Amino acid sequence: MHLTGIVILGLCCAIGGAAQAARQLPTGAVEIRSPDGRIRAVFSLLDRPGEPSAPAYSVDYRNRELVHAGGLGIDLAPSGPMRSHLKVTRVTRRSIDGSFSLVAGKNARVRDHCEEAVISLSEQGPPHRRFELIVRACDDGVAFRYRVPSQVGLADLVVTDEQTTFAISGNPTAYTLPVPSYTTPYEFHYQARPVEAIPDGALLALPLTLRYADNTCLAITEADLDDYAGLYLGGTASPGVLVSRLSPRLDAPGIKVRTRLPHLTPWRVLMIAKEPARLVESNLVSILSPPCALADTSWIHPGKTTFPWWNGYDVEGQPFKGGLNTETMKYYIDFCAAHGIPYHSLDGLDNIAWYGGTIVPYVGQGITESLPGLDLQGVIAYARQKGVRLRLWMHSGAPRAHMKTAFPLYEKWGIEGVMVDFVERDDQETVNFIHDLVALAAKHHLTVTLHNISKPTGLSRTYPNLLTVESSWNLEYNKWDPVGVRPEHELTIPFTRMLAGPVDFHSGSFRNVTEAQFKPRNVAPVTIGTRARQLARYVVYDGGLPMMADSPDAYRGQPGLDLLTAIPTTWDQTRTLNGEIGKYITMARRSGRQWYVGAMGGSEATVLNVPLRFLGTGRYTAEIWSDDVIRPNQPTSLLYRKRSVTSADILQVAMAPAGGQVIRFTPKR
Repeated sequence: MHLTGIVILGLCCAIGGAAQAARQLPTGAVEIRSPDGRIRAVFSLLDRPGEPSAPAYSVDYRNRELVHAGGLGIDLAPSGPMRSHLKVTRVTRRSIDGSFSLVAGKNARVRDHCEEAVISLSEQGPPHRRFELIVRACDDGVAFRYRVPSQVGLADLVVTDEQTTFAISGNPTAYTLPVPSYTTPYEFHYQARPVEAIPDGALLALPLTLRYADNTCLAITEADLDDYAGLYLGGTASPGVLVSRLSPRLDAPGIKVRTRLPHLTPWRVLMIAKEPARLVESNLVSILSPPCALADTSWIHPGKTTFPWWNGYDVEGQPFKGGLNTETMKYYIDFCAAHGIPYHSLDGLDNIAWYGGTIVPYVGQGITESLPGLDLQGVIAYARQKGVRLRLWMHSGAPRAHMKTAFPLYEKWGIEGVMVDFVERDDQETVNFIHDLVALAAKHHLTVTLHNISKPTGLSRTYPNLLTVESSWNLEYNKWDPVGVRPEHELTIPFTRMLAGPVDFHSGSFRNVTEAQFKPRNVAPVTIGTRARQLARYVVYDGGLPMMADSPDAYRGQPGLDLLTAIPTTWDQTRTLNGEIGKYITMARRSGRQWYVGAMGGSEATVLNVPLRFLGTGRYTAEIWSDDVIRPNQPTSLLYRKRSVTSADILQVAMAPAGGQVIRFTPKR
């Protein structure tokens, strides 16, 4: 392989003058360093067999190569691929250092600090097409995207394939999410295997996380997905080399994207950290997404919601049968009002939607009238009287057909938001539909939850009314799956799926059992793990609209209910105190002057030492909700104690099998 022309995009940290001298760049190379100097970006033109002057990139971190000679380029119709015979015509640079606010996220205020280079490329011969590669190096990763400008001879952008590849150096462990097709939700189990063992032809959903033996982590995902096809990775015959796969259009499977010029592709994001815990803290997907499009966000109020579908509309000791009826809705609303839960969700039951007709398949029914026995307007009025607001679930086919009519009515009625389900695609048309839906919902002051859908890509920054997204194997599977959701899966989510954005997980079960006791059941399902673990998930998992998915009867009078309703849904600051993929995690989040710490352990009993350096000066009261480790077969037990601490202390966090712990720190006056 011969280096020609030049532009190299690689990441590395210069540890000293000798190290820098040992890694001289080829003549004419463009170097992009992260602000802290640990990351350097290098992009190159290489002579590949049959493809002279082909764009490629490499990635190093702390002077260690993570990606080598990854390919770049786009295949277009009818003019052919733009991936060889290229020359660099211009390089422009700028430094970015700003900040922005998030309505709901890891941090209330996020710093955007990076170095950027825009590399202009053109073909050396006919048809002389042009495109740009935009590269940013931040302290927690690198991102790049293509920009195809308007130009003579190229009327529209018709993408048949993207030639971005990820040639992983070494043989780290890859935490992958294999999916059977492009038309499916991301509700599958993660598989851990050496990256070189990923089979040829495997279709992998993002994010994909790689961990080296020294704990260095690299995660691959995308950001700012707009008017483009969703990105997957495919295994190849070359060990460790992963190739881009774009979700095809349903109306023309050979075409992935058809749009006008000029056009920006989504960012291809490489998140980098020295250990898994640092990876979880990254805000890179939000940083790379467009700024908030809303002039006013004061109407958006993150909070918890009931979700009776999960527990099968369970009611006990009542003179009515639980279900899609007015009495059940009022029963749940009364519970919300009594415990300060701001929202109640109206869903479906036994494949019948609240608006009538089957849930699947959706057959065109409207979404402004309810089925017999459910007085929708009466329930809305009752909720308003009780200080509770309703959220309305719907199959994605319903807003496709009716949102322009229904959403203005929902605003008039005082509906808080919508939950859109069964999306199951991320082709270009579906991506555009989701953007239109979230924007229209914002226009009518409605928040949005998305289920049965692919990973988030930063849209919550642009439209903060998008509060949470499912796209994971989650606790709904405890209703029917014989294995259920195991602790190791729950402890893989923060280091993989959650890197892309907020997670909706059907949390809040108070029917807690051990792994040996678990059996699936559709009504009043149980969950594996302790009561403290369920509570800890509200601290560990990101999301502005977490569910309280169990029934009022499961919660009422139970230890932990007061804590569950008190845990905030927005945070000022987030720190990951420790974490090992699939084994344990401890997260600290600050709301005002209080800190909450949530810890979750694996299938075996776990003991962690947690330094309290994140606390400010002075003394704090630590309230601790923990497992009864003496009686691990009593997972509903919840112990409570207090102690006085300072930032110099180290707390020992002991957890039962599939256990957890929550600690609230309040400064003393």
